[in-house]
Amino acid sequence: TPMSFFEAIRVCLIKYAEFTGRAARPEFWWFALAVTLVASALTYLSETVASVFGVLILLPFLAVGARRLRDVGKDPWWLLFLLVPVGGLVMLGVYWAQPSIDAEPAGTKS
Repeated sequence: TPMSFFEAIRVCLIKYAEFTGRAARPEFWWFALAVTLVASALTYLSETVASVFGVLILLPFLAVGARRLRDVGKDPWWLLFLLVPVGGLVMLGVYWAQPSIDAEPAGTKS
């Protein structure tokens, strides 16, 4: 079943430091949208408050990003490409947008 906007935020904040497991596309993208909207609103109010929010939300965002990478069959260490200006985020965005892979190898389903 598809994950709702608020459910995705709740799950990502509950699993704020869980780098194991998998995250489906809706979970990751709804959370990314929420972080972007809140950060934009806070920047409008105060850049200092927005910076504090960015630091506080960094670990949950990295955790859901790692789970999303695992869901598409990539190693979570690919998150290190976030350190590459612009290109790293674009490359990870492409991976994060890919469909999930099956948990079971092909041909083992009954």
